[in-house]
Amino acid sequence: MWMTLLYSSTAIAFLAMTLLTLWHLRWVRRLPALKSLPTTPAETRFKCSVVIAARDESARIGQAIRRLLARRDVELEVIVVDDRSTDGTSEILQRLAREDARVRVKRVDVLPEDWLGKCHACHVGASAATGDWLLFTDADCWLKPDVIARALAVAERDQADHVTLISGLDGGSVGLRAAHLLFLISLANWISGVNRDRPKSHLGIGAFNLVRAAAYRQCGGYEALRLTVVDDVKLGLLLRRAGKRTRAFIGGDDVECHWGRTAWGTVKLMEKNYFAAVDYRTGLVLAGSVFVLLVFALLALGLVSGTLPGIAAALSPLSLVLPAAILARRLRWPWAVAVCVPFMFPLFLFSVLNSTFVTLRQGGIRWRETFYPLESLRGGNVR
Repeated sequence: MWMTLLYSSTAIAFLAMTLLTLWHLRWVRRLPALKSLPTTPAETRFKCSVVIAARDESARIGQAIRRLLARRDVELEVIVVDDRSTDGTSEILQRLAREDARVRVKRVDVLPEDWLGKCHACHVGASAATGDWLLFTDADCWLKPDVIARALAVAERDQADHVTLISGLDGGSVGLRAAHLLFLISLANWISGVNRDRPKSHLGIGAFNLVRAAAYRQCGGYEALRLTVVDDVKLGLLLRRAGKRTRAFIGGDDVECHWGRTAWGTVKLMEKNYFAAVDYRTGLVLAGSVFVLLVFALLALGLVSGTLPGIAAALSPLSLVLPAAILARRLRWPWAVAVCVPFMFPLFLFSVLNSTFVTLRQGGIRWRETFYPLESLRGGNVR
C-alpha cells in the first residue's frame, strides 16, 4: 500500500510539474519582430552603450564585435574592458578601435582587492559609458543585427527598465540542446514571473542584460555586485528591489553563445555557478540531492515493479517532453530533441554536486586565473 502511494504521488508530482510548466510557457516567448512593435529606437533616438568584459577571448571576440557594429536602428558605442588578457585579445581590440571610432578599449592590468575580475571589468565599462541604455554581453556572444533595437522597442512598449534574453547555442550535439531545453524549463517560472510583474520575481542573463542607465546607477550596479559570481541574475534582483520592471525572453539564434559541443561539457562550464546560485548553502544542496536520488530510485523500482502505479511513476518524467517540444518549436529545433530532455536530469544533478564539491574542496573558486576564497564569496554575495 505504501509503495502504491509513493508511486502515485511521484506520477502526480511530475504531471503537476508538466502542467505548471505549460501554464508558465504562455509568457515564455521569443523577442517580438521589430515590425510588430509600435515604436523603434531610431524614432526615440536612444543611445546604447555595449559593455563587454573580455579576458583571453581572441578566438571569438573579433567576430562578436564586428557583429555588434552591424546593428541597425540604434546609435551605439562599444566599450570593451580588456581584463588582464595574455593572448592576442589586446591586439585584436586595438585594431578594431582603429577601424571604428565607436569601439573604445579600457585595459585592466591589476585587479583591486575584494572584486571579481568580471564584475570589476563590467563596473569599469559602465562607468565610462555615455548611453541612455547599457547592454552587458559576453565576449563570446553573437547577436543578430536587429536584436538590440527590438529589445529597446519592447522596453518602451512595456515601460521596462531591464530586458534580458536567455542565450541560445552556437551549434552543439542533440544532448547539449536537450540540456538547454531542460535549463529553459527550470527557468520557465522565473521568466513568467518577471513578465507578469510578480512582486518577488527577478532574472538576469549575462549574455544579454539590457538596462536603462539611470536604473542601473540607482540600484547600485556592479559596485554592489563586486563579489557575486552569478552577477547577471543578481543584477536583476537589485533592479527588482529598486522597483524596476524586467522583461525576459528566450534568445534562440538572436543571442548565440559558445557552450561547447556536448552536454557533458556544460558540467565544467557551470562548475563555478551552480553552488553560487544556491548562495553556497551546502545543506540545501545535500538535502535536495538526497531527495532527487530517492526519486530516481523510486522511478527505477517502479519500472520493474510490474504494477500499474509503478510503471506510471517510472514513465511520468516523459510528460516533460510536451513542454520541451513547445520550446524546441519556438527555437526552431527538431521536436525529436525534446524526447531526450527527461534523461538530462541525472546530468543536471551531477553538475550541481560537482560545482559544490569542487568549490568546497578548493575552499573557493578559480575564475579568470584568480582564486577567490569561499569565505569572501559568502561575505560579499548579494542575497
